[in-house]
Amino acid sequence: MATTEGFVPITRAYLARYYDKYPLPPLPDAATDLAARLRALSADLAAVAPIAPDEELLKQEAASIPAHKIDENLWKNREQMEEILFLLNTSRRPVALQQKSAPKDSEIVSKLDDIEAKLTDMLKKLEQFQLKNADNVFNTVMTYMPQDFRGTLIRQQRERSERNKQAEVDSLVSAGGSIHDRYALLWKQQMERRVQLAQLGSATGVYKTLVRYLVGVPQVLLDFIRQINDDNGPMEEQRERYGPTLYTLTKLVLAIRLYLHVSLARYEQRKIEKDDIAVLQQAVTIYTEEFVKFTEFIGEVFVNAPFFISAEDAVAADARKSDEYKETTIPAGKTHEVILSVEAVNSYIAWDFSLQQGALNMVLDIGFHVEYISHSGEKTLILPYRRYEADQGNFCTVSAGSYKLVWDNSYSSFFKKSLRYKVDAVPPVVEPAVPAMEP
Repeated sequence: MATTEGFVPITRAYLARYYDKYPLPPLPDAATDLAARLRALSADLAAVAPIAPDEELLKQEAASIPAHKIDENLWKNREQMEEILFLLNTSRRPVALQQKSAPKDSEIVSKLDDIEAKLTDMLKKLEQFQLKNADNVFNTVMTYMPQDFRGTLIRQQRERSERNKQAEVDSLVSAGGSIHDRYALLWKQQMERRVQLAQLGSATGVYKTLVRYLVGVPQVLLDFIRQINDDNGPMEEQRERYGPTLYTLTKLVLAIRLYLHVSLARYEQRKIEKDDIAVLQQAVTIYTEEFVKFTEFIGEVFVNAPFFISAEDAVAADARKSDEYKETTIPAGKTHEVILSVEAVNSYIAWDFSLQQGALNMVLDIGFHVEYISHSGEKTLILPYRRYEADQGNFCTVSAGSYKLVWDNSYSSFFKKSLRYKVDAVPPVVEPAVPAMEP
């Protein structure tokens, strides 16, 4: 572990001093007022036609207290934007609006198109914001990883895990899953990622092997990650400071969706009044403008937060010096063996080696093979014997146990071989099978 001198625990009080530098400007009062007006307009439309069960659920959600978690609210806003855009799709609008039967219909269509364009743009910005933050977290952690074939394997495993997550989402959509179903799955997947971080901080499960790669991570950072899910943990300070603004925006977008849902469903019985569409337009304008401001603000707070400590600041480079290639000389007629212990299936056995030129080394190759040794001592050849000048490779394990890597110079009668090598057992990046929590 690299030195942590100069680093202090990332506590809630410590974060409070950091957040003092980033006061969040208040929302305009109109954000709350417009949400209330839209809910009132929606209630009035119940006189035109009774509230349907799905409308009642949406009405209850619009009137309820938003979730406490900032991440969950960001996903909720993204979900609501998609639901609204689904409603505004031209093919799903009332027939009168599709045909523009009257001048008033054309005017409404123009205003709905404007609303659709604003929300489409906002949705793209939110998606990019979330992707950027996810990459920032992963890339920060990767700065502590070995900058060799093992780090590459970890990246590949993460990419495979993300492809599997996307395939799960695609399968749900193909099976007819709703927008709500899809976002429920996306949130579950997000929480699985957070559990992985918590496991990393506490060094439990398969991650106890991975933690030893984090040679430069200050203990205070690992402690912070371990406590990140605590109800009154360090991240609660961020929720109290910035959560109320986001909660107000969440309630506003829910009110926008509720009004659009009930008004379009009753459009044939009562067309949207000019004053009402003006209220809706104003609500969408304030919502999108303020949401952009919020994501830009919270993004700056996030990327500069003290829990993002660079590997250089953590003196990881010095610590990695002990993680360089090893060198050994293999006499003629002898072998060199390394045994790696694997605790979890789907780990990777990885190696990188080459022979060093010597004055008397006329034949620059060496035999190499890998075998598996079960807990009972039974041996199985995994990688067949072959002679190499140099090689870099890996394979995914299907069994826990010991894996023996053997460099064989037994066929040589006179020449020793100078071997330079690095090997490791890289643990799997797996989906946890435990309930997930998020700050």
